Order: sequence, then C-alpha cells, then structure tokens
Amino acid sequence: MSVGGGAGSQQTAGPARPRLRVRGGTLVAFRPIPASSATLRERARATVSCGGAGAGSVSSLVQNSVISKQNCCNRLLGILNNSFCDCFSYCDYIMENQLAKSVEERTFQYQDSLPSLPVPSLEESLKKYLESVKPFANEEEYKKTEEIVQKFQNGIGKKLHQKLLERAKGKRNWLEEWWLNVAYLDVRIPSQLNVNFAGPASHFEHYWPPKEGTQLERGSISLWYNLNFWQLLRKEKLPVDKVENIPLDMNQFRMLFSTCKVPGITRDSVVSYFRTESEGSSPSHIAVLCRGRVFVFDVLHEGSLITPPEILRQLTYIYKKCHNEPDGPGIAALTSEERTRWAKAREYLISLDPENLTLLEKIQNSLLVYSIEDGSPHVTPEDYSQLSAMTLTGDPTVRWGDKSYNLISFSNGVFGCNCDHAPYDAMVMVKISYYVDEKIFENEGRWKGSEKVRDIPLPKELVFTVDEKILNDVNQAKAQFLKQASDLQIAVYSFTSFGKKLTKKKRLHPDTFIQLALQLAYYRLHGRPGCCYETAMTRYFYHGRTETVRSCTIEAVRWCQSMQDPSTSLFEQQQKMLQAFAKHNKMMKDCSTGKGFDRHLLGLSLIAKEEGLPVPELFRDPLFSRSGGGGNFVLSTSLIGYLRVQGMVVPMVHNGYGFFYHIREDRFVVACSAWKSCPETDAKKLVQLTFHAFHDMMQLMNIPNL
Repeated sequence: MSVGGGAGSQQTAGPARPRLRVRGGTLVAFRPIPASSATLRERARATVSCGGAGAGSVSSLVQNSVISKQNCCNRLLGILNNSFCDCFSYCDYIMENQLAKSVEERTFQYQDSLPSLPVPSLEESLKKYLESVKPFANEEEYKKTEEIVQKFQNGIGKKLHQKLLERAKGKRNWLEEWWLNVAYLDVRIPSQLNVNFAGPASHFEHYWPPKEGTQLERGSISLWYNLNFWQLLRKEKLPVDKVENIPLDMNQFRMLFSTCKVPGITRDSVVSYFRTESEGSSPSHIAVLCRGRVFVFDVLHEGSLITPPEILRQLTYIYKKCHNEPDGPGIAALTSEERTRWAKAREYLISLDPENLTLLEKIQNSLLVYSIEDGSPHVTPEDYSQLSAMTLTGDPTVRWGDKSYNLISFSNGVFGCNCDHAPYDAMVMVKISYYVDEKIFENEGRWKGSEKVRDIPLPKELVFTVDEKILNDVNQAKAQFLKQASDLQIAVYSFTSFGKKLTKKKRLHPDTFIQLALQLAYYRLHGRPGCCYETAMTRYFYHGRTETVRSCTIEAVRWCQSMQDPSTSLFEQQQKMLQAFAKHNKMMKDCSTGKGFDRHLLGLSLIAKEEGLPVPELFRDPLFSRSGGGGNFVLSTSLIGYLRVQGMVVPMVHNGYGFFYHIREDRFVVACSAWKSCPETDAKKLVQLTFHAFHDMMQLMNIPNL
C-alpha cells in the first residue's frame, strides 16, 4: 500500500488540472538543518523560556518527566546546529526502530509544544525565487523578471508580507487553512484520479505472491493488522516520529481512519470522526464495497477486535451475496465525478429519501473502505506497472474516492490502496503500509491464532433509494472516469544494479542522486530543462505538511548540458554534478526548516486576494508559470521512503509527468505517469533514461584522481 498525490494546474489542452498541487509527504524529505537557522533557534529559545509566541508551552513535556526544559532546548538547538547525522538513516530510524519499541509516550502528547510555522524573510524568498527561474529564461527575460521582483519587494510585496506576519501572530500555522482550501477543497476537477494517491502493497514480494482463491483469506489478515494499527492510534501507543529526540508533528495520523471529504457546490469539506480513547467514542465499523453494493460491519465484538477467521466469515458472506445476486447501483462511482456535479447529485440523492443521508454518513464515518475487486493484475518485484495502474484507475463502483483510506483487494490475492490527499500526506500511508507488511512477513503470511468464530452479527447492506436520474448520474460518472483513466500511461519498474548502499558509499545522497538523474533523463528526452516539484516535509512545526524543492537548478542544467557535450571532460562533468548535488542538498535543508519560498509566495498572493487587490505583476509574469509557479511543474516528484512501499499520482500538467520513487539498499523503484494524449511525453522512456542516467552518474564517481 502506498502513497503520494495532489492537485494539478488548469490547462487549455488535455485533462483539466487545478492551479495548485500538493505532493505526498516524504518521510525522508528531512535533511540536517543548517547552523544558520536563526529563526528556529530563536523560536526554540522562546519556547523553552516562556512557552513560545503562539507555539504552545514546553511544560507538558516537563510534567510528563520526558525531558527537562534545558534538555529540550539543547536537543533542538543541537539539531539546528547540524550536530548529528547521516540523514540516510532518518526513515529507517523512524520506521524500523520506533514501530518495534514499546513506549510510554503518547502519540499526540507533544502537539502543544511544537513551534509555530515561521514566515520566511521576504528578501530571502525573492532571492531564491529569482535563482529558480534562471534555467527557464534568456538574458532579456531574466532581466525583466528581476525588475518585477525588485519592484514587488520594495512596493506591494512589502505590504503583503507585513500583513502575512500579522496573520502568523494569531495562528500556529498561518498556511494550514489556506493550503487545505486552495490545494484541495476548492479544486473542482474529479479528485479520485487527479488528486488521490494510490499504490501497491508489497506483500507479493514475500509470502503473498499472486494466487487465485486467496483474496478473502489474505484480506481478513490484512484487515486485522490495519485494525491493530487503528487501535494503536486510539490508545495513543503509536510511537512519535522524531529526529534526534525532537518530536515531529503527528496530527495527520488523526486523519487516517474515519475521515472523509464531503463535496460542496463551490468548496468541499473534510469531516473526521476519529477520537482517541481519552477523547471518547469513535466509529468501529468498516464499509465493504463489492460489485456496486455497500456493506458495513463492526470490527469490535464484546469489547475486542474480531479475529481474522471472524473477518473472513464476514467477507465471505458479502462476496457470495454479491457474486450470486445482481450488481448494485454503484453509488460509489459518483465520488469520481467533477466535484460540483457530485455535490449536486448528492443533494438530489438525499432529497429522494432522508435515509440516504444516514447511509452516506455511515460510509463517511467508517474506519476505512475495503474494496473487493474482480481483476487480477500482473505484478513482479521488477514490474509493478499493472498493479499500480489498477489501484489508481480501477473500478470506480468499489472505491469511495473521498475516503481517506480505501484498502483494495484483487482476485489474485494482491493488494493496494487509494487515498484522498486532502487530510494527509503520503508518510501516513507509508507508515501503516510498512507496519502491515512487516506483520505479514513476521507471521509468514498466516494467521497463527485461534480459529474459533464467535456468533457475531452478519454484515448489513446499505441499500440506497435511487431513481432513473441517479442511475444516469452514476453511468455518466463511470464513463468520464474510465475515459480519463484510459488516457493514463503508467510505468513502475525496479532498478536493481545498485541502490542506497552504493550511493552512500560514494557519499552521494540517494534522494538527490535520483532527482539529478531525472533532470538528466528529461533533458535528454526533451532537449530542455524540466521545472520540477519535489516534496520536503515541514513536520518540525505545528501541523506542518510540505514545502516545494525546485530541483531544476541552474547547477543541474549546467551539468546536464555538460553530459551532452562531447568536448567536456569526465572530470569537469563530475565536478558540475557535485556542484548540483550541493545545491540540491542545501535547498532541501532550507525547505525542511521553514525557509522555502513557494508557500511564502502563495501566502502573499492569497493575502492580496483577500484584500481585494489586483494580482501582483510577479504572479502574472510568464516566467512565474514557466518555472512551475501556480502548480505548473512539468515534473511532479516525491520520495516515498526507504522501505518496501511504493505509490503514485497523475502529472500536474498535461505535458508533464508524475514521478514517485522509493529507495532500498540494493535498488531504486520508480513510478512514472504521463498522459497518452500528449504526443511529446512517454513515461516508459523517461524511466529507461533515468536508469541509464544512474549508470552514467556512478561512472563519473569512478573516474581516477578523485
């Protein structure tokens, strides 16, 4: 199961995209924080000395005898001064060690002590912005943009920045509400394909290879481990993600279960029914979708989780009923429709019968949706393409596209997920996916407990009152979804010549290694630089989510040009590559510590909009969108992590690519998507050229006289 996702930019040709896209959270977006992070150091001192302006107090840590005020400050300052690490181990540290530990800490106990999201310096943000547009401008264009930026900095930009600072004083995260609305809830295009992220579960790599007749039994075990993770969250026993004992924001984990997006005419909303045990009761049923029908059953019986044999009984009942009786109306397909049309269809559905609202809410507040698919996608450890495609583009009548978590089972016993991106980023799905996969591996894919099946209530079917109009709406939704899905090219392959181990040995950060290989591949395929969005996580801060790393730097372009120039020596190519590495690593550090510029510019543009001001010239400059601004990135990328978890999304723009990847000791696994209707893009070719670039880069590191 896995990960990444977002919203894209509006285009005149090809599938429509929203103006902005957010990218899936990266467990591994973290880099060591530079010593010059003065803003954070000051905030850390303020937090320790007086509770921090708007950042909550550190007293809860002290009261819980976890760390003293002085130690808290020292540890945070140590991080900020880059006193630790080899950050290659970051994801492994969190995932492989913390999940295995029994801890006394509560999952959400540090939320009140996290620092507020900072507002970067206007001067620094604009300086970084100017650097980012250089690869896409000639001398004359760059000079004009430079003048526009200078005018903005000295004029309206300064006023907007002051207003943003005022907003930040009253909010622990000045971006949170804006980001949710602009990146997700205001978006009107169908979100199930264009915003959701999806991916395959990796169980097929060990104890669960594709095998017909295993769907229900394996599904009962997978569900049981997912429910165990739900209980860890309910009891707040899921370990807190940390870097060097500095806690990261865990709020997004509250949105994994019992959370759903609800369509609105102009803006959607997110409703979450999840509560920890200390907060009160929480829904305890799951929804199962099969052949256009919807069933629910409770996962608790007499106060304890039902077991895999008991879950199997429930799934078998549903499966037999659906395969021996006519298909249902497929109401779920409406969630794949354009958002306003879905909102109107939902209102009409409720007007037909008030009971329909009760049924909709039963799906909305379910722990998760379990999808029973009839397809049997091909998959091997070297080629995930078909399975990945079916998690993203499969039967819309058995996914509730607005649910935060659709767990998908296929007829041949392989699994995947499809998740709404609004409530959380990919790292949440990475964590539960890894947890479930490890449990399946540890237990050799079998249930080793009691086979006893208690007398538990059978699943209840949710039967909607429908009419001809609703059935027509369902058919229209299915048709538009399948038409767009058929236009999507998906290539997901493993590069097995080497992986993290060798790049680390060469002192090359593996994430940067892949990003630069992608730049070279795109340059070779298209003959020009490709503006690129890479996700950085900002979870050091209260409710932090993501920031944009613009991977297409002038240093990367100069290196790509040198690689295509036969007169350039290998040594010069190597040096230019290392310069590009250094630049990318520095950008990632800045973005992870609240010193990126894309979210800052977004904030300034939204302040102008709220004030009723004209759109500043900076955002109307052709170079703004050409360099990726406003969600126009040709390459939409994210590192999924260092574990057996892979995922994917569609491109942001019609002539672009979605490019997600994960890194292991001995391999890199890359997932690439493109639109078939765009004659110039080719996902499979881009992956092949990226793999070729891996070899070229490693050869540069093997030349003598290093």
